[in-house]
Formats: sequence, structure tokens, C-alpha cells
Amino acid sequence: MATAAHKEASDHEIQERVDAYIENQTGLDLLRFITCGSVDDGKSTLIGRMLFEAQLIFEDQVTSLKSDSKKVGTQGEDIDFALLVDGLAAEREQGITIDVAYRFFNTDRRKFIVADTPGHEQYTRNMVTGASTADVAVILIDASQGVLTQTRRHSFIASLLGIRHVVLAVNKMDLVDFNKQVFDNIVESYREFASQLTFQSITEIPLSALKGDNVIERSSRTNWYSGPTLLGFLETVEVGHSQLEHPFRFPVQWVNRPHLDFRGYSGTVVSGTIAKGQKIRALPSGEIASVEDIVLYKDSLDRAVADQAITLTLDREIDVSRGDVLVAAEDPCEVSDQFEVTVVWMDQEQGFVGRSYWMQIGTARVNATITDIKFKYNINTFEKLSSRSMELNEIAEVTLSLDKSIPFESYQSCKAMGAFVLIDRYSHANVGAGMIKFALRRAQNVHRQPLVVNKEARAKLNGHRGKVLWFTGLSGSGKSTIANALEQVLHERGVHTYILDGDNVRHGLTKDLGFTDADRIENIRRVAEVAKLMVDAGLVVLTAFISPFRSERDMARSLLEPDEFVEIFMNVSLETAEARDPKGLYKKARKGELPHFTGIDSDYEAPEHAELELNGDEMSVEECIKEILKWV
Repeated sequence: MATAAHKEASDHEIQERVDAYIENQTGLDLLRFITCGSVDDGKSTLIGRMLFEAQLIFEDQVTSLKSDSKKVGTQGEDIDFALLVDGLAAEREQGITIDVAYRFFNTDRRKFIVADTPGHEQYTRNMVTGASTADVAVILIDASQGVLTQTRRHSFIASLLGIRHVVLAVNKMDLVDFNKQVFDNIVESYREFASQLTFQSITEIPLSALKGDNVIERSSRTNWYSGPTLLGFLETVEVGHSQLEHPFRFPVQWVNRPHLDFRGYSGTVVSGTIAKGQKIRALPSGEIASVEDIVLYKDSLDRAVADQAITLTLDREIDVSRGDVLVAAEDPCEVSDQFEVTVVWMDQEQGFVGRSYWMQIGTARVNATITDIKFKYNINTFEKLSSRSMELNEIAEVTLSLDKSIPFESYQSCKAMGAFVLIDRYSHANVGAGMIKFALRRAQNVHRQPLVVNKEARAKLNGHRGKVLWFTGLSGSGKSTIANALEQVLHERGVHTYILDGDNVRHGLTKDLGFTDADRIENIRRVAEVAKLMVDAGLVVLTAFISPFRSERDMARSLLEPDEFVEIFMNVSLETAEARDPKGLYKKARKGELPHFTGIDSDYEAPEHAELELNGDEMSVEECIKEILKWV
């Protein structure tokens, strides 16, 4: 009996200790940090050593680690701690980090999520992903190498993404015999460079991740160093709770209508707090209501805070849909459709001025056009370079124009309300990650002037509506010939027309443009805007341009009503077009005298859903005109 009672007491004591531990862990705050720097600086090794020495991995993981170290490790008979983090087979084979590796761990003082980011320049976009949610950046420098190009690049990006606290981890001190002068020289060099960045604090720590010096325990081999260990710093650094202190922001993810008696707005509170009875404002509409209830599954809450996923019900029905944002009524954010932003380009295909993308910001998706690239950064020198395009991993200051206004805040003020991605309309790939800096003042000063004589009135006067007949195809496909012949027929029938021909337009409207992809995109953007004005005037506009890219042809279509745009694909083989060669352009292109010539060294993207496709290899001009007139 005594033994049973003793066991029961022991079990009760264990349960109390478990409950106390769980309660303590629940109350710990969370720190997100990244490790970054140049390749082979020891980022993965550092994280692996930290997890190992803090006894935060299981025995079976240790056994597996020892086995893997002998097979694919880089430390001979010793443990290769990097293998704890480098999970991809390609990484283990190459000994580098390619993807962002996330690890969750905790100590008695704090919970952590660490992102081990790749060091190679071609994986800069992966580093951006890891840094976007981090509170602290641990920037590693190989003591034997000093400050390198990628050190600068990652520091610049960390600053750009709003990280305020940096650990300058001078690693591999064992390779320089823990020399204080080497450490001091690296710190001085880095601080001189970082003075141009926006960090609030830089904490320098001499380390040997491989040997464990100053990772968790203070090293006797750096008796000249009196600062914190790495884990000690991470456990105590104050990063603030700006999300809670910021005004209430709630992007609506879903309008919840399970039945007629319930209408709620579901999403995640991205900043601030909300309580029953509090007034909110719906943006962009501006309508005001009061919070009737805060629903968390089956529970009703009196209050919700940042990072909570909830459903709000209001005291009255207002117009709210997915992508709208509910904000504190007395402290709303701005609304605009034009912005200056910072963009990190993340796609192999270039980004061009004039090209349109989807912009995903919070729960909203809108159409966005790059209207200007103000400059690109030379990350090594901070020099600002003029450009009309962005390459993979480049960072640029860009102006964006949207097709409708959205609620927003600057990224520095509220990350969740200022961060966005640009998405390719065709591949649906994320091509750019961006941060809003501010709305353009002209967006607030320029308004549409209402006109008494409108499109309908002009159509009535003309006796017909305006329309665009957009001819596209290779040079020599017959676009200008068919357009010219068609205009004569329409003119005889009393139709008010105008031809925008590629060669003619380049004598005036676009005489400043060349034939690079960026210039071609801008050329079509200008023509599309002019065509839109002409349609508004009631004209039937015939455009004869190669217009090689689907994106720009679709942009032109989007400017008009659905029945006002007819895409006519003059489909001829390259052999036929080159045999015609009325202006001798193909011969020059073959000799290398005309770079970027469509069909030779620049691609033509054939229409996928043209209203009309004419076979220029077989059809005569008269047959083409007859087919087109069926559409007009």
C-alpha cells in the first residue's frame, strides 16, 4: 500500500512538473532570427552546434548525425554539425546551403525560430524570404576572410527588410589563433560599412562554431572578450512588440456566411487589438460599424490581439469583401493606387518598365504595372544605377500603378500592410518581393474630370462605336498591308477610322525608343493608351505592330471594354516573312546589323486566344479583308 501511495505521489509530482513546464513554455516570447553571410562562413555549423550543446536534439538524432558525419561530413572523424540543418541532398553533396532551412527550438528563457539562409549570390531571393519575418540577423564573417561582397549584400537586405538588431558573428576564430587584432579589424571594417544602414544595434561576438567557443559557453581562448555569448544575446535581446502597439489592422480573408442569420469576417489580426463594441472602418470604402462579437471557433472573446485568427461580426451590414481591410475607426491607414516601392527581383525573366503583373498584398490581389524603375542598387558600393529592367536578385526602387486603390502602410511602419509579391500572369510564379515606401503624391492630386460629351454621345454622332483592331505578327506578315486595305473599305462605308502603324508612330510618339525588350514594351504601352483615347473618341483604330509579347497585348486589351478589342493574328511562317522582306530587315538581322530582331534573335509569343487568325501563307489580301469584316 505504501509503495502504491508513494508511486501515486510520485506520478502526481511528475504531472505537476510537466504542467508547470508546459505553462512556462507557453508564456515564453518568440524570437525569429536568421543566419546569413557569405558561402562557407559556417552558418549551418553554428546552428547545429547551438542545438547540440544546448541538448536540444534527441539521442537518435545524435546517433544519425554521427553516422552521417562519417559518410558525407567534412570534419573527418568529428561531428559535422552543419548536417543537422543542411537537409537537402544537393546541399550535403556540395557542402553549401541552397534553400532556407527553418528550425524551431526553445530554452528556459525564450522560444526561437531560426532561418539558415543560403550564402551564394544566386540564392539571394531565398535569403530575402528568410529575412522577411526575422527580428534579428546573425551575420557571419569568416575571420580568415574578413568582410566579403556577400556580407555586404546580406547586410543591406537585412537593413532593407527592417531588421534592427544585428549580431556580427566573427566565426572561425580558431583559424586565426583567436587573435584580438584580427577581430578588431573586422569589426571596424564592418561598422564603417554598416554606418550607411539602418540598424539600431550591432553586437560583435568572436566565435568558433566548429569548436563551440562563445556559442553557449564563454571561451577561455577569448579572455580579451567580455561581451555576451551568442545564445546569451539571443535570449535577452529586446525586440519590442510593435505589432501590439500599432493601430488595429485586419485584412479580410473570407466573408463567412454559413447561414442567413450569420455574417462574419474571417482573417488574422496583423497589428493592434480589437474589443467588442469598438468602432472599425472598412477600407477602401470607408464605411464605419461597431464590433458586435469576436468569434474563435465556438468561443466568444471579449478581445483579440495581433497574430490571432478570428471572425468578427458587426452591428450592421456594410460592404466588405475579401481583400478589404478593417481598421481602427479613429486611426485608419491610407488608401492609394500609386506607390514608390523597393523590389527584389526573383525571376530569371527580366522585369520591365510598362509590364503588368498581379500584386498580392495581404489578402488582396490587384493588377499592377511597373511605371518606372527609378534606379537599381549596386549593393557593393550603394551606387544608384539607371535602368529600364531588373535582373534576377537585383534590388530596385520602382513606381507601381494599380488598377484600383488599396489600403496600405509603409513597410517600415507595419510589415503586414506594406509587404507584397508580384506574380506573373501566365506562369503564376512569384517574380518579385516588394516593400511599399509611400504613396505617390500625384495619386492624391490627379482626379478624373467628368465630361458631358461621353463615349456614348460620340458613338451616336459617328453612327458607330469605337473599336480597336489589333494586328500582330512577324515583320513581313502583312499587318500594314491588310490594315491599309481594310481602312479603305471602311472609309468607303462611312466608318471613322485611324491607323496606328508601327513605323509611322516611331517617327513621333515613340521616336525616343529603341528595340530592346524594355523599349518594345514601352512602345506598345504608349500605343495602347493612344488607342484607348481614340476609341473613346468613337474611332475604329487599326494598329499594325509586331507587339511580340502576350503580356503587352493583354495589357492593351485590359484598357478597353470586352467588345472593343479584336486581336487579329497574321500567322505566317518565318520562311514566308523572310522571303517577302519588303524593307530588307531580315537580311540585316541575319548579318547581325539589327540586334533584337523578332523571329531571329528575339522571340515572338504567338496569341493563344486571338479573335481572328489569318493564314498569311495561303490567304490573299481580299480573303483576309472578307474575314475581318465579319467581325466589324
